[in-house]
Amino acid sequence: MKSLHWAIDTLPEAERQALLGKVVEFKDFSEDNDPHGEHDFGKITHEGTDYFWKFDYYDRACHYGSEDPSDPKQTTRVLTIMRADEY
Repeated sequence: MKSLHWAIDTLPEAERQALLGKVVEFKDFSEDNDPHGEHDFGKITHEGTDYFWKFDYYDRACHYGSEDPSDPKQTTRVLTIMRADEY
């Protein structure tokens, strides 16, 4: 899978770690932003900038969507964090 380069790549490591920490701690799920109860998408604000984060679930080769995202033996989980204005 090819890596895409977004503005988050230009941030210092400490800033990227801070963003990841906010994703890990995110609990603001509601019917409006998580209608299927999957907890796989969110929006955070860091240092005055909005970021989206999203989990995607691929097959082990990262070519197709996983047939069973709950099975780690056949699923590769990918977390994307990007500035909201890059969407």
